[in-house]
Amino acid sequence: MTSPAKPRLVVVGNGMAGMRTVEELLRLAPDLYDITVFGAEPHGNYNRILLSPLLAGEKTVDDIMLNTPEWYAQHGIELLAGDPVVAIDRPRRLVRAESGRAVRYDRLLLATGSKPFILPVPGHQLEGVIAFRDIHDVEQMLAAARRHRHAVVIGGGLLGLEAANGLLRQGMEVTVVHATDSLMERQLDKPASALLKQALERRGLRFLLDARTSGILGEERVTGVCFQDGSQIPADLVVMTAGVRPNTALAQSAGLRCERAILVDDTLQTYDPRIYAVGECVQHRNATFGLVAPIWDQARVCAAHLAGAGHRRYIQQATATKLKVTGVDLYSAGDFLGGEASEDLVLRDPRRGVYKRLVLEDGCLVGAVLYGDVQDGPWYFDLIQRRASVGAMRQRLLFGRAQCEALAA
Repeated sequence: MTSPAKPRLVVVGNGMAGMRTVEELLRLAPDLYDITVFGAEPHGNYNRILLSPLLAGEKTVDDIMLNTPEWYAQHGIELLAGDPVVAIDRPRRLVRAESGRAVRYDRLLLATGSKPFILPVPGHQLEGVIAFRDIHDVEQMLAAARRHRHAVVIGGGLLGLEAANGLLRQGMEVTVVHATDSLMERQLDKPASALLKQALERRGLRFLLDARTSGILGEERVTGVCFQDGSQIPADLVVMTAGVRPNTALAQSAGLRCERAILVDDTLQTYDPRIYAVGECVQHRNATFGLVAPIWDQARVCAAHLAGAGHRRYIQQATATKLKVTGVDLYSAGDFLGGEASEDLVLRDPRRGVYKRLVLEDGCLVGAVLYGDVQDGPWYFDLIQRRASVGAMRQRLLFGRAQCEALAA
């Protein structure tokens, strides 16, 4: 007798979220599915977090690869790289790719990620205006650094500062343009942001804060950037890092329910029970996601349900951020801004370049910002996640784990 055919799992998106889910699934049920993976990029799966060290010259493309084409073959996975899916036929349970390839699915996993937000100002389509999202973007930035001098990075968040640092390391003169009055305002309070700006200025970066971009100058290639106040600066390269938007176009065209992103429940299932979604393309309980930790949690939960071990539920947790700019030590976690019911513990040591702000509420640590001395960041983060009572060590909490444990000994 012939054994029945395995059900087919089709994964749309060959990035970190989708492939982490596949890795978890292989660990739980290695022989359950025939798996086909579609990827828009002509590569295996790579660590997108390491694009910044790739740009800075600290890593090579081989260094950042997570799953090579050989890995897919070894696990019996069909990889269709460089062939993005353009349509989902839900009644027939088919996906169709740009090449015309059609594959039937029993279960479908959407991991379409996010798309960079390109400011829709005049000139945004000129040559030399790019995003910072994939290996191809990094290759364009490195090529520009070899031939040109002036770079402008629009967006002073985490990604923008990493891009700016990388371009500076490649020898370009770099100006960071930011629409608000402080850098990384989603991760830092204003004192920490000011310290970060000073440290990066000492390295040679320039900043224009509270600056509203009104247009990109040039005929065929970018030559400059102009602002709402009428001022201009030269630019041979403009890198847009002004945020991302969940990539929902494919899901929307298939009739899946979307708001800001693809709606999923606690099992990462969409409103179609055969279709799951993970990563930056999903919206769970009104939240969207861009950091690795929550996406790894989603991958574990989704894989468990795909494997038929559906006892897990995805629960949102506090998140932490660490800046990946060599020589700048910065860490933030949880609700670092606080509110009316919270209190702040603050330590400033300008000579050592150290700043710490801890936010307490109801006797628990709920947020932390660390600059210059971040070694206790994971410990503070653990306290935040556990909602641990810190009343007994309140007086020593700013001085870190060693002091607090000495008190308890």
